[in-house]
Amino acid sequence: MFSNKEMFKAAFIKRVEMLCGKSFSESTARDHYQTLGQMIREFVSNDWIATNERYLATKAKQVYYLSIEYLLGKLLRQNLINLGVEEMIAEGLHELGIDLGDLEELEPDAGLGNGGLGRLAACFLDSLASTNLPGHGHGIRYKHGLFEQKIVDGYQVELPEQWLRSGNVWEIRKADLAVRIPFWGKVEAKMENGRLVFHHSHAETVTAVPYDMPVVGFESDTVNTLRLWNAEPAQFPLDTDILKYKRRTEAISEFLYPDDTHDEGKILRLKQQYFLVSASLQSIIRAYKKQHGSLKELHQHVCIHINDTHPVLAIPELMRILLDEAKFDWDEAWHITTNTISYTNHTTLSEALEKWPVHIFKPLLPRIYMIVEEINERFCKELWEETPGEWERIGKLAIISDGFVKMAHLAIVGSFSVNGVARLHTEILKEREMKPFFQLYPEKFNNKTNGIAYRRWLLKANPELSSLITETIGSSWTHSAHDLIHLLDYQNDSGFLDQLAKVKSANKQRLAEIIGRQTGIAVDTSAIFDVQVKRLHAYKRQLLNVMHIMHLYNRMKEDSGFNMTPRVFIFAAKASPGYYYAKKIIKLINTVAQTVNNDPLVGDKLKVIFLENYRVSLAENIFPAADVSEQISTASKEASGTGNMKFMINGALTVGTLDGANVEIHELVGDENIFLFGLTAEEVLHYYKHGGYDSVGYYHLDRRIQQVVDQLVNGFFPGVHNEFEPIFDSLLEENDQYFVLKDFASYTDIQRKIGDAFTDRLKWQKMSLVNIAHAGYFSSDRTIKEYAKDIWDIHPII
Repeated sequence: MFSNKEMFKAAFIKRVEMLCGKSFSESTARDHYQTLGQMIREFVSNDWIATNERYLATKAKQVYYLSIEYLLGKLLRQNLINLGVEEMIAEGLHELGIDLGDLEELEPDAGLGNGGLGRLAACFLDSLASTNLPGHGHGIRYKHGLFEQKIVDGYQVELPEQWLRSGNVWEIRKADLAVRIPFWGKVEAKMENGRLVFHHSHAETVTAVPYDMPVVGFESDTVNTLRLWNAEPAQFPLDTDILKYKRRTEAISEFLYPDDTHDEGKILRLKQQYFLVSASLQSIIRAYKKQHGSLKELHQHVCIHINDTHPVLAIPELMRILLDEAKFDWDEAWHITTNTISYTNHTTLSEALEKWPVHIFKPLLPRIYMIVEEINERFCKELWEETPGEWERIGKLAIISDGFVKMAHLAIVGSFSVNGVARLHTEILKEREMKPFFQLYPEKFNNKTNGIAYRRWLLKANPELSSLITETIGSSWTHSAHDLIHLLDYQNDSGFLDQLAKVKSANKQRLAEIIGRQTGIAVDTSAIFDVQVKRLHAYKRQLLNVMHIMHLYNRMKEDSGFNMTPRVFIFAAKASPGYYYAKKIIKLINTVAQTVNNDPLVGDKLKVIFLENYRVSLAENIFPAADVSEQISTASKEASGTGNMKFMINGALTVGTLDGANVEIHELVGDENIFLFGLTAEEVLHYYKHGGYDSVGYYHLDRRIQQVVDQLVNGFFPGVHNEFEPIFDSLLEENDQYFVLKDFASYTDIQRKIGDAFTDRLKWQKMSLVNIAHAGYFSSDRTIKEYAKDIWDIHPII
């Protein structure tokens, strides 16, 4: 950024005074943050321009990654790390009386994502740039993101996420590249030059304005682009209420995942999805035509990747552009489309496989619906020709059926690649959820096990551990995560293991201070920090965790001789605003915490902490401090998980089911370095298919279960009346869909083993080291290289 510290300091002082119109001595921390951010962005601009010029000059094939969310976290320090100037800048600022950490606190977490889907997209962008691959992201510039979570009297309360209040120093508005998106209206057909041509008329038009953010590779000259679209009014229609039109328009890019309980919310979500893909494809096609001209060879120079089903409308939108604007015939347009678009599936949950009611879809997107209808008719005709008369099979596979447009079906039919995100997940897709499609298109299906941007989760989030690793095995691991395997040479080195323990202890102390500030609760840092942080969903089974805590509390109250290794159970999670059951689980966790943490009998033996407003910057303090990583989803339900990988690389030991990427973690570290329990995916799927599970039987046969379940409704928690009946009913009346009671005994047993294992500190550190050493496999660099080679056919451009 600057050749030396003195040059940086002089330039920084001058820039502060120029930007803020005041003397340096009068400038504020906010002035310093804005100035440093602008200096970094300007510094990377040369590489940003040069990167794009390299792509143009080489005519390299490029990938465009479409995702409804990107969970970026804070970028200030990460960009400095990637540029290799963090230490120099931190020292220079310190000599000016400024703490880099204080400036970082002023940066908001970007409100562009929520969970694993968005964090994966952010990790992939990081790895694309860090491995010099030509790949860019497209998303929506949400004004408020999902929501800011507050916990009030144990309940989740949602407030708008004001992340753009002071602007976004990393973005550049590109108003000259704005495009128009039509909604509603009607489609008119006319004969032109002997062919039928369709025009979308009388539409309500929205303007999509791009805001570009640089994606800086680690110690690389590559700077790729994340393009975020902002919805703004186009020309105001004469026959409508201008204020209503403005509100409808701006709502498109206001919130991530608006509540779709009612039709109004469904319309807004579908609008968001078409807004994203139409704006992105118009932009991609415009750039392509400038370089290559005809769209005939689009698929040879461009790959458009859809991250889950939210951007699936890219398929009919690309068909619309090729048919209506480029004037291709159907077969040629379909050939180009199905060789341009690839699709990642992220779920085995049937309720998460999106489908849109035709009565909403058709009037909102009339031309797109016509194209989807034509795709469906041609696809069903192919099925009929293959197996005449099998109406039931055709109905199950159809893209439009029972009054719904099925987005996953459209994604599979209209793409050339369909991948799962962990080996078990992909096998479940092939053998169960999407078996008929796998039988139709076996060549399309492949696996790409997820990975994480490991440099953020070590270099940024855990600098002490990073330094220890570099001192021990050298710095090659920062470019090649596989080199972490060399740590295995030190598993019997007591000096190294002692240093590892000291790093963990310091990280736990830092988290304990955050817990104290946020909750007022003092926690014992010598206790096990047992952590479950992730989106709140029934299948992730935060309920199993809290029921085990209730059981431990009961033991302590009933048996004065009961002894347990001290534990601090830490939760953080947001529940979707419309997810009533998940919100009840949050209330239960906080109610249990209130009871346990205020009981003098318990003391420091057991604490329960719920940290509000889970986000990347909070996660960066939690993962390095964790001793135990809770990955306890019902087997077969978690597609992959990436939190499990972030815990692993920071030395936490996994307690989990054989679900998602836990299967691959287990294979890498072996039985002795992971704590497994519960039903397997095969057993769960057998119960779903053949029945035979009776939750009431487990309730009656296990006194521990009966006691805990009864406490949900028998007044055990003072001042809480009928609050937890929905949870009680889900376990007994609804036969415990996620096998919480079935796995309870196994979970309790393995938790006792964890407590015993923790008392042998040397052995625990060895287990921790083995996990860190094997975590290199879960680098998103590895995942991205697999996508590049096996799906996208792109190559590094240096």
